[in-house]
Amino acid sequence: MSTWPDTRILDLLGIEVPIIQAPMAGATTTAMVIAANEAGALGSMPAAALSIEQLREALTTIRQASNRPINVNFFCHQTPAPDEARDTHWKALLEPYYRELGADFDAPTPMSNRAPFNDEACRVVEEFRPEVVSFHFGLPEKSLLDRVKASGAKVLSSATTVEEALWLEQHGCDAIIAMGIEAGGHRGMFLSEDIHSQIGLFALLPQVVDAVSVPVIAAGGIADARGIVAAFALGASAVQIGTAYLFTPQATVTASHHHALRHAQASETALTNLFTGRPARGIVNRVMRELGAMNPATPAFPRAGGALMPLKARDEAGFSNLWAGQAVRLGKDISTYALTCELAEHALAKLQ
Repeated sequence: MSTWPDTRILDLLGIEVPIIQAPMAGATTTAMVIAANEAGALGSMPAAALSIEQLREALTTIRQASNRPINVNFFCHQTPAPDEARDTHWKALLEPYYRELGADFDAPTPMSNRAPFNDEACRVVEEFRPEVVSFHFGLPEKSLLDRVKASGAKVLSSATTVEEALWLEQHGCDAIIAMGIEAGGHRGMFLSEDIHSQIGLFALLPQVVDAVSVPVIAAGGIADARGIVAAFALGASAVQIGTAYLFTPQATVTASHHHALRHAQASETALTNLFTGRPARGIVNRVMRELGAMNPATPAFPRAGGALMPLKARDEAGFSNLWAGQAVRLGKDISTYALTCELAEHALAKLQ
């Protein structure tokens, strides 16, 4: 029977194919996680946008449907201190859009929130004991991380630089996700805020592989078997794929996002901080073009999105985040299960 050239991630995580379905907050459903699991990959449930009750419900659904390993992903950012002056300035920049679209500028600004990993979330990990727990924006404080590891979970986190990869290994990660600049959604950067020094996966991946002793997972711009083969050639033990799964019927995306994914050109994604306050890659839309994709006036993560909510309600395509990576043109309409099986079969055939 044909085998993968590097089985370290398969052995470490207890999965059959070295593919991780990326945890995409807002788009990933329990059906997607279950289908990825059943195809032998690692299904990932994002927790950042869920309440504790919603997370428990999602994990209960997944556990009832499958006994395969699962990954639960958490953000571990620091909650920013209130900055009323910055919030006010940011909303003032948006006032012309409020007037144009008929939104109530004087109404209280909705709150945009992403919950960081905390004691309550850690209790859910201890209750459901997922086989894998992954983090974005570094790692949580040591006491919480020790509890996660004590639950039996393997710990993953994203690195966007070699320095971040070394830091993650030194602080207890069992494997590291090397996240190239091509990746959709939020950059995992946590040791630096310099977006201009972020590099592509093919430059980052071999350097991370050379720098650390733990297995490395490649993420960013991978959406077909050719990308998987290339990642293995550069030393990856597995790949994490996100954008390709947005095309599956198991993804929850808005009508505008659905349309944009299928009509955007490969050059029409950009890094932007407008929607949350942190750099994230998405398909360029009106507000990104007119305010500049990276605007220094945005409030700190995750507060920036609140003032955009009333505008998004009136013009979804123009004012909502349309997360996607640079390989968006490689996406195709296929189920999560079929996509995972096809990726694994075609990649393995090319690797023989």
